[in-house]
Amino acid sequence: MNSHEIDYEIHGHEMQFVEVELDPRESVIAEAGSLMMMDSSIEMNTIFGDGTDNGKGLVGKLFGGAKRLLTGESLFMTVFTNEGRGKERVSFASPYPGKIIPMDLSELGGKIVCQKDAFLCAAKGVSVGIDFQRKLGVGFFGGEGFIMQKVEGDGLAFLHAGGTIYERTLLPGQMIRVDTGCLVAMTRDVQYDIEFVKGVKTAIFGGEGLFFATLRGPGKVWIQSLPFSRLADRVMSAAKSTGRKEEGSLLGGLGNLLDGD
Repeated sequence: MNSHEIDYEIHGHEMQFVEVELDPRESVIAEAGSLMMMDSSIEMNTIFGDGTDNGKGLVGKLFGGAKRLLTGESLFMTVFTNEGRGKERVSFASPYPGKIIPMDLSELGGKIVCQKDAFLCAAKGVSVGIDFQRKLGVGFFGGEGFIMQKVEGDGLAFLHAGGTIYERTLLPGQMIRVDTGCLVAMTRDVQYDIEFVKGVKTAIFGGEGLFFATLRGPGKVWIQSLPFSRLADRVMSAAKSTGRKEEGSLLGGLGNLLDGD
């Protein structure tokens, strides 16, 4: 294997975190801001690029980092290495309610394509880059934009998505339609396209948007029940409609009165 072999345990239910156990000199890569805690012998280092030792020098690493900028991620990644003599642990937390999905890339064809903010962490040696969608329809109307992330290698990677995660295996030629925001990830052989909702009344009054993602097998797909964008929209809508009022609180009206409302 080119990637480090790591052990892990996922804790929690709605707000999960993954605890990674590292042998001496083993490493794990992660996005900035995902660290929760680490043992005393874990050392942090910031690196350019996609998390791999690509051997292309500074220019190659800068190019890898620049590609990551297109997905809205940082130019840098963080590497956590066990510099001690025994096993050490480092933990990474999910950014919002949902589930952490462990994926063994060696069992998934060496590559998965995922929404651009799904990646949490992975064994060192796994590459995190961009995956261009060749069809313009996918780019303009796909919900996640023209660019999605690709995670490649032969080690463990961890994704995070909102709500409940549903894994489905598609047979050759089998097709399902999914709300564009609910698609989390898919294996490399799944064909991904965008389909317009038929019928003017359905498109305007259906409340589900104008486009579906069509996924055609063979391969596996992972679907989330609560995209973060949908959760954020509900929170913002509730905040606008209620203002300062707190449900069930006798102090809600008093607080507004004291503010001059």
